[in-house]
Amino acid sequence: MTAAATHTADPLLPAVERQTGETPKCAVIWLHGLGADGHDFEPIVDEFDFDQLPALRFVFPHAPMRAVTINGGMVMRAWYDIVSPDFSPGREEAEGVRESARQVEALIARENERGIPDTRIVLAGFSQGGVIALHTGLRHPQRLAGILALSCYLPMADTLAAEASAGNRNVPIFMAHGQHDAVIPYDFGKRSAKLLKAANYVVEWHNYPAEHTVCLEELQDIEAWLHKVLASAC
Repeated sequence: MTAAATHTADPLLPAVERQTGETPKCAVIWLHGLGADGHDFEPIVDEFDFDQLPALRFVFPHAPMRAVTINGGMVMRAWYDIVSPDFSPGREEAEGVRESARQVEALIARENERGIPDTRIVLAGFSQGGVIALHTGLRHPQRLAGILALSCYLPMADTLAAEASAGNRNVPIFMAHGQHDAVIPYDFGKRSAKLLKAANYVVEWHNYPAEHTVCLEELQDIEAWLHKVLASAC
């Protein structure tokens, strides 16, 4: 007689956490870009003024280590492999995108277990992290507070219509891109926003005279948007 196989859930991604007060009522899960880690955007918590909001928990997970083809196979923190300098929709490494989406879903579930419902959770990300925030948020079954997608593009757009969640058809989406971005071209972000708007998603589009970074004016707009979506959610 053989023992039955046991299946254990994958461990949660390690993450940096910051709280703006005791007993957080809302959460922001913020995903970093290629080659960075969860500490990359941790300092922004101190740049925002959230005195008018209930306590928030910021979760900055570390992406898994994986070989990145475009960087000569170098192993680094990445949400998915990049096989070509052409970031246009359809060139993503789909298996990695879906794997990362599952890992983000597990982080959302942990916030639920800690008392924060989906409607009080914002998914945010920069560059590769923004790609995963868009992919995951639009397919997440329960309504989220919002999706913040910076300097990125919509991945696997050809599967969205079939996989989109009805629960997040009206989720507020903040998309922003630097006009001089040499890493992920500005046109890719703008084209993705237009595609989502054409599908009747609620997209707030911003552009800035910046490169592949988050500029001061953008931070101010993000703060205002977070106040708006979290005040109504919390």
